[in-house]
Amino acid sequence: MTTTKGFPKNFLWGGATAANQYEGGYLSGGKGLSTLDAITGGAYKVPRKVTFKRQDGSIGEVTREESLPDGAVGYIDENRYYPSHAATDFYHHYKEDIALFAEMGFKCFRLSFAWSRISPKGTDEINEEGLQFYESVIDELLKYSIEPIITINHFDIPMYLADQYDGWSSRKVIDYYVFLCEVIFKRFKNKVKYWMTFNEINFLRSWAQIGIRSSEPQSKFQALHHIFVASAKAVQLGHSINPKFKIGMMVAYIPAYPMSCRPEDVYEAVKRNRQQEFVMDVQCRGYYPNYQLKEFERQGFEIVKEGDDDAIIAAGTVDYIGFSYYMSTVASSDPNAERSEGNQVLAYKNPYLNTSEWGWAIDPLGLRISLSQLYDRYHLPLFVVENGFGAVDKVEDGEIHDDYRISYFKAHIEEMRNAITEDGVDLIGYTPWGCIDVVSSGTGEMKKRYGFIYVDMDDKGNGSLKRLRKDSFYWYKKVIESNGENLE
Repeated sequence: MTTTKGFPKNFLWGGATAANQYEGGYLSGGKGLSTLDAITGGAYKVPRKVTFKRQDGSIGEVTREESLPDGAVGYIDENRYYPSHAATDFYHHYKEDIALFAEMGFKCFRLSFAWSRISPKGTDEINEEGLQFYESVIDELLKYSIEPIITINHFDIPMYLADQYDGWSSRKVIDYYVFLCEVIFKRFKNKVKYWMTFNEINFLRSWAQIGIRSSEPQSKFQALHHIFVASAKAVQLGHSINPKFKIGMMVAYIPAYPMSCRPEDVYEAVKRNRQQEFVMDVQCRGYYPNYQLKEFERQGFEIVKEGDDDAIIAAGTVDYIGFSYYMSTVASSDPNAERSEGNQVLAYKNPYLNTSEWGWAIDPLGLRISLSQLYDRYHLPLFVVENGFGAVDKVEDGEIHDDYRISYFKAHIEEMRNAITEDGVDLIGYTPWGCIDVVSSGTGEMKKRYGFIYVDMDDKGNGSLKRLRKDSFYWYKKVIESNGENLE
């Protein structure tokens, strides 16, 4: 038996982005409207809003988690600022940006396809210009020997499907999603190896993300069932088109520790962790776990299935688990315990951890704990496809000194190495989030920056879009060159 002393030789170092936060090119090249095109900007503790038009023609807005009125459709108010419309303009800067990724030494790059760029309505109409854009991006990556990692659907849905079908409430959207997959699997069968069906599937719950008007839990779980079926069908289809495809799922993983060793606190942590384990159990094991079926029973939820849905889910299990890790949280049975915020969740504050400016707990050891627990539970290869530190960066004489970000990454990479070398975890790669500055998903800000590369744009969309290398750019380049050995 050989002992791994560090990261595997073929370890995939890279970075990650999402079309709706990075790509821009709003309606360029035949792109259709997406739900996220109707989401305004926000700020820390100031929620982003969905703008919509009622049946009587009047205009309204709700927060992202609220339901839309019956018959309401997404609406773009030309007097409002919508961050996704320009984002940080990868659409017009992809060659420049990929060259910067190559300079850092990226082995891979995780990006998402905007569904409405490939199919403007999300139906069986195909926009060849949109497909050609992604082919040009993939070819540019391959020119530098950078492996494309494709997220098929990342937090958006064509607005037409939301307006006409109530999004993932409808089984018809399963067919349209599988059609999209067939198009891209065949188009890129010899250029892309790694795919993920849905981004952070445990966070898919609002009109902005899945196009459903209702905010009722029953409606959300029914839509999620349709997403499970669509993912499983995509896995089977992809393997039939190219058996060498590696098709994974993606979950937002935020481990919950018990506040104390009181059994009540421990069980609160069990319940909170099940909220994310549930989606992995379905996609990795191929069936709904008993604890979730019992929860449906207690809540009076009935998931409507067609006859072969369970068989489809069983046959369409994934090849690997991709997950985001930014923070851990705490579960408590005491309703008066101090609350904490972070990454679209509300839980309790861990007194042993520091937090970022946005209230996210900083817990490098939690990444090792997550890797070990996930690998022990599922015995599937793992891929850390998001991890990073949102902070306010200052430009000083054309330079950005972000030692705080370097410190964050160093500690997390050390724990990944420990998980590989000491715990025996099979880890495919690491793609830190927002490797170049992107619009924040949670707040719609530019002030909250993650990247190794600075983009000159402010919270209102003003700026030159000039790219600048941060200190972390040069640091990460050394990390990759040394395959994770040089973290200084």
